[in-house]
Order: sequence, then structure tokens, then C-alpha cells
Amino acid sequence: MARRKRNSPTFIDLFAGIGGFRWALERALGATCVFASEWDKFAQDTYEANFGHRPDGDITAIDPVDIPAHDILTAGFPCQPFSIAGVSKANALGRQHGFAHATQGTLFFNVAKIIEARRPRAFILENVKNLKSHDKGRTFTVITETLRELGYYFDSKVIDARHWVPQHRERIFIAGFRDENDFARFDWPVAPEKGPVFRSILEKKVDPKYTLTDGLWAYLQAYAAKHKAAGNGFGFGLTNLDGVSRTLSARYYKDGSEVLIPQRAPKNPRRLSPRECARLMGYPAEMNIVCSDTRAYKQFGNSVAVPVVTAVCQQVLGAFDTRRAPVQRNGSEQLRLFHAPRVA
Repeated sequence: MARRKRNSPTFIDLFAGIGGFRWALERALGATCVFASEWDKFAQDTYEANFGHRPDGDITAIDPVDIPAHDILTAGFPCQPFSIAGVSKANALGRQHGFAHATQGTLFFNVAKIIEARRPRAFILENVKNLKSHDKGRTFTVITETLRELGYYFDSKVIDARHWVPQHRERIFIAGFRDENDFARFDWPVAPEKGPVFRSILEKKVDPKYTLTDGLWAYLQAYAAKHKAAGNGFGFGLTNLDGVSRTLSARYYKDGSEVLIPQRAPKNPRRLSPRECARLMGYPAEMNIVCSDTRAYKQFGNSVAVPVVTAVCQQVLGAFDTRRAPVQRNGSEQLRLFHAPRVA
């Protein structure tokens, strides 16, 4: 665990993966991590190799009261469906059910229990873009109702990482604050006007093993042609070197089809190396990659884009500065942020 710098804000790193939030908050912004949790052994290996601290395991087995007090909770929790039937029945019978009833059995329940027990000054939650539409909108409804019930002021925003890294990667962020004044000073980061291009993350020399075999390249082309003829959009992604790539996914290890790099004929396209994946996700050059290529591809595909979370975290920390005037918003925005409409 890092030694706390004097007066530095503290945070916990839940569903920590390989430490994208920690690179942002600790290495880039000077905060101190006081607790981390990640269940995957190989991700723990990578995390430990970079921070000298092995995360605790399964968050469901950890009592929230045993987690140290902290200023900021971060969590890129998995997206799971919630059971609405029990909540609807409780409402019909006039019973008080509370968030425990609504979220029990999901990993968001563990996040909510920690927020309830430790009352952090702020939280930053990250998830896939379709969290809002997941399970016909029920998932997001339960999450927002739960956060209101816990007494926090919050807002959500879908951010595309392409403004910070050369990758189209849309993720939803939820930033919440215990104190209304902190929330009033918060605003989302402004995206850079021009982001980097894809060729900027490529290595000059790459092992020939990353070039697709003739068999795999023929298969991908035939697969794309088949779906194009059927009117579907499925197919490989041959990346424009002066543009941005498709979203890097955890399945990249299978064939690399979503992000392929063109090469001069007669060479077939190639997939990214793990180091190039690290660059595509915005990890610094000193980031240690200590596992197999397959594991690395899964880890980077599941990761947050580090420059994006750095920008969001910087805004959250900036909201703690009481010398800053509250962000000026028009009336409709103020209503949306402080009193988001409840879903019946």
C-alpha cells in the first residue's frame, strides 16, 4: 500500500483490474490508495507488479466496515440485471424495501454497502455505455434510485475516449458527492479538440508472430463477405492509421479482428502487440506487462482508458477545492443534476 502523502486525498480501488484508476489518481494526481480489490489472479499479478501492492480478493467476502475510511470510492463494477419483481411486489404491498432488497445478489450491492458504511466524500463509477439500456433500463433505474437513497448528489455522462486516445470507446461515468457544495463545483472534463491518431501508438518493430496467418486472414475476409451479403455489419476492422480504431475488447486474444493493422503487401494485416494495447488504453511506457499475451489482451480489453479517468478524477478532486466558485449552470441543467426525475 502506498504511503500517504501529507494532506493528499485517499481513495479505494474496487474491481481494480490492472489499476487504471490507480494510475490516474495516485501516479498522475497524487492521491493515496488505501484499499484495492480484484478477484482475478492474473490481474492481481499485473497490479502488484506495477504498484507493489496485491489487491484483496472477492469483494463479496469483505466486510465494508473493514475497509479503511477514504475520500473517493472508484469502481468499474460488472453490469448485472436486477430483480425488479420483488421491488414491485413490495411497492404494491406498501412495504419499505430499501436498496438492499433491490440490489441483493448483484455486485453493485457491495458497492452500495461500502458507500453506506464508509460515506466517502465522492465516488466515481464506470461502466459500459449500454448500462442505461441494460435489462430494459431497469438496471440503471435501480442504481440511480439506490444512490439517491444513500443521500448522494450525482450526475452521469457517456464519454468517448477517442478525444484522449486513438480508439472509439464509449463508457458511462457516474460521479457523485456526499456534499451538495462539492457537487455544485463539479463539472465534467472538456474533451481536447484534437486527439492522437492511431499510428502514434504503434511500435517500430513488432514480432512477426502478430501477423495473421494466411488461414486466419482468409477466414476473416470470408466471414466479413458473408455478413455483408446478408446485410449485416459484422466484419474485421482494418484501422485507418491516421484515424482511430474500433473498441478494443476482452475477446481480442481470439483473432484480433476488431483492431487490425494494415501492412505492406504481401504481408497480411497484423494484430496489436500487448505493448501497443497498453498505449491504446493510455498506459504510460513504464507500465509493466507481466503475463501472457492472451491474459494481457483480456486485461487491456477490460480496462478503463487511463487519460479519460484521469480527466474525470481531476474534476472530482477540483470540486473539493472550497476556493473555487460553484459551476454556473442554467436552470434546466441544475434541475437535471440535482433532481433527476424519478422513474415510476
